Amino acid sequence: MKIIITTLFGLETPVREDLEAIGFTKDLITVQDGVVTLEAGEDWPLQVARVNMWVRRGERVLLDIGEFKAEDFDSFFDGTKALPWNDFIPKDYAYVVNGFSRKSKLFGVPALQSLAKKAIAKSILTSRNASGDGILYEDPGVGTVKIQFGIVNDVCRFMVDTTGEGLHKRGYRPLTHEAPIRETLASGMVSLARYSPFGCEALYDPFCGSGTIVIEAALMALNIAPGKLRRYAYEDLPYIGNSMRRQALKEALDLEDLTPMEDCFFYGSDIDPKAVQSARRNAEAAGVGDFVKFMVSDCARITTDNLVKLTGFDRQLILTNPPYGGRLMTPEEADEIYRLIARQYLTRSGKCKIGVRLSAITPDAAFEEATGFKADKRVKLYNGNILCHLFNYYKLDKTSGNR
Repeated sequence: MKIIITTLFGLETPVREDLEAIGFTKDLITVQDGVVTLEAGEDWPLQVARVNMWVRRGERVLLDIGEFKAEDFDSFFDGTKALPWNDFIPKDYAYVVNGFSRKSKLFGVPALQSLAKKAIAKSILTSRNASGDGILYEDPGVGTVKIQFGIVNDVCRFMVDTTGEGLHKRGYRPLTHEAPIRETLASGMVSLARYSPFGCEALYDPFCGSGTIVIEAALMALNIAPGKLRRYAYEDLPYIGNSMRRQALKEALDLEDLTPMEDCFFYGSDIDPKAVQSARRNAEAAGVGDFVKFMVSDCARITTDNLVKLTGFDRQLILTNPPYGGRLMTPEEADEIYRLIARQYLTRSGKCKIGVRLSAITPDAAFEEATGFKADKRVKLYNGNILCHLFNYYKLDKTSGNR
């Protein structure tokens, strides 16, 4: 049995790292654009629960039902009908079909969805020794199975959704500031910026909004499972069930490390008091309220010297998602914020000031264009449907006057 984890483009490698952290070996994991595939063993129902519980950077966990070549409607219908649907759609359950087609001869997704629905019904009726031309009874009150198909290069794959609401909906953020960053992306940024918690470096977000980046960093550091606060679609599927979630949750709670710390490693600030209130509430809901600090402040006031006084550390990672032009302000206003960030944490040569590293995510190349400084490393990412780059600056300006 294969477990499919969909990802935002650019986060495939962090998802593979999530799976390795659970205990899966590299030979069981295959990475492609936007998709990570895991070869699960005989205990795949428990593995579905564990993957949903622990994958921080993935968007959705799907159960692979099968794939086949489909270049016309007849082959699509026959291939769909041949899959073992009776094993995955329980008696009286309703089922919905969604899908997409890319680089394939078949197109017209609504027609394909309708055809798949008919093929699945025929398959189940035949398996239950009923007339294949009959009507399959469905009762959403009993349960619903969500089915996803994808056709790429004329190869069709069918999957069952085990997640329900996307994995980025952790359950700790009912209160959100304007234009919040997705939790899965925030967690990916922490890893892609190469932050190592509990070392000699604090993490600080000067545009924290609802606190997502700071909270996700703390969750990772404390080994708190990102999915422990929420429910999943698989709990209503009798071949997986709620008992698998209970076991995965028990394992997760045993692995948490909430030992009180003398030092705080995770900081955030925002100029909007309401945003800071929201961040504090979200941190409490996530279980990291005692491990993070949020304050009301203008980024212009947070110099490198002030950061040393604030955190007590000589080294800081500035990791942030500043407001985008066209999102919360005009492009000109956003450019001024980018230049402010550069003035605060970079020297006139575009290198890092003493004691800081800088990682900022902005649409496409907006940060480099506004500041005129090329990043030491760029990572292409997507914030929803917005193409962005995470700009990482880590080289130190060793000349005089680098503060």
